[in-house]
Amino acid sequence: MIKQKELSKKAIALLKNLIETPSFSCEEDKTAALIENWFLDFEIPFKRTKHNVWAVNKHFTEGKPTLLLNSHHDTVKPNKGYTKDPFKAIVQDEKLYGLGSNDAGGCLVSLIATFTYFYTKKNLKYNLVLVASAEEENSGSNGLNSMLKVIPEIDVAIVGEPTLMNLAVAEKGLIVFDATVKGTPSHAAHINNDNAIYNTVDVLKWFQEYKFEKKSPVLGDVKMTVTQINAGKQHNAVPAEVNLVVDVRVNDKYSNQEIEKILNKKSPCTTIEARSLRLNSSSIPINHPLVEAGIELGRQTYGSPTLSDQACLSCPSLKLGPGDSTRSHTADEFIYLNEIEEGIQIYIELLNKVVT
Repeated sequence: MIKQKELSKKAIALLKNLIETPSFSCEEDKTAALIENWFLDFEIPFKRTKHNVWAVNKHFTEGKPTLLLNSHHDTVKPNKGYTKDPFKAIVQDEKLYGLGSNDAGGCLVSLIATFTYFYTKKNLKYNLVLVASAEEENSGSNGLNSMLKVIPEIDVAIVGEPTLMNLAVAEKGLIVFDATVKGTPSHAAHINNDNAIYNTVDVLKWFQEYKFEKKSPVLGDVKMTVTQINAGKQHNAVPAEVNLVVDVRVNDKYSNQEIEKILNKKSPCTTIEARSLRLNSSSIPINHPLVEAGIELGRQTYGSPTLSDQACLSCPSLKLGPGDSTRSHTADEFIYLNEIEEGIQIYIELLNKVVT
């Protein structure tokens, strides 16, 4: 049997290699190769679909429920605030610095190590499927969503994102709307009582003040935020319309389709159109064995406001991983080395309670 300490050591080594290998969304071919090497080293059969690498446990048995272990190996691009080389794995004060260390490299290597620990075990109550996925950061078409017709059908999932190893039992969905506020175009020198920019003032106030009726005990209110506004091309011409982008974070009391209908009916925009309705909210029952096992291990439950690959899953899913979400996408991103060690330990203890 592979010892947990040895797995932790190798997982950290893999993470260092991942950090030093750029893997922006849609450009993950080289990090996929690094993950393939892990499976080759441990003699675990695997498959690769585009830049997604996946495997099933040795004693996969038809008819058993299947548990997905998933995290992603793509990253955002580094911001201009970095003072350290984002593509160099630097260990300092027990922190491992580097782009993707926290989001979500620490989660990924911890889940890969956990899958490896359970790979040869017999008589598990659940089949295990590990997917190291691509294109999470850009919600791309060739990420986990594309794998759901490739891998065995799954019944429940653990999605590795930084949660300080607490249990995110629900996650808000996302809809991005493009909206317009129209008016009458004119020369700026003439009186115009239908100025599209002035018309937008009341529209912005409506988005700021509107409250959806249903509040979630875990995720709170639906949150609407106007994040972009664009109008006009020259100083002496009143534009015909103002274009808005509205970011809506959806709780588990509404479907994305319901939110779309409400805004189409009630918003004071001239037009409003959703870019996509596929990024739904997600959750897992508080009495699910995975959640109960996590609570027994002393982990806290909460609702997550950030989006992950849970959005493309229709089965119950739990977001859980080492690292801290507040470090994600920040300059000089890092994860504590002991967070990875603890993450592997808690993942193993959790699955021991549920699958063995």
